[in-house]
Amino acid sequence: MDINTFLGLNTILVLVIFVGICVWAYSSRRKKDNEASAQLPFEDEELDRRTLRKESEKKTDE
Repeated sequence: MDINTFLGLNTILVLVIFVGICVWAYSSRRKKDNEASAQLPFEDEELDRRTLRKESEKKTDE
């Protein structure tokens, strides 16, 4: 087996692995996890609002 055959088979193997990862990432079984991950930035905003609300309550109590 010469080097060009090896490189060709290696390219095909890497392509198959890449396609497999893409199929896994977008499969219907991963939908729930993907939706939860998409909401992470918005959870930070809610935490910020609660923190600001508590700080403003402390300032009004003083």
